[in-house]
Amino acid sequence: MQHFDVKGMTCQHCVRAVTQVVQDEDPKARVEVDLSKGQVSVESSLPADVIVGLIGTEGYAAKAV
Repeated sequence: MQHFDVKGMTCQHCVRAVTQVVQDEDPKARVEVDLSKGQVSVESSLPADVIVGLIGTEGYAAKAV
């Protein structure tokens, strides 16, 4: 499981957007979002830098932790 701090997520639309962009690249990925903490956890074979880039395409600033 990889963990990321993500800035700018405020609602369920944000959760869906982040989840979908990762799962579009890896349909088997498991994505968990904690809005209150601004954290995303991803279980995927994708490297962390790719996930950060994907989340960035949705307009959110992400960094691996």
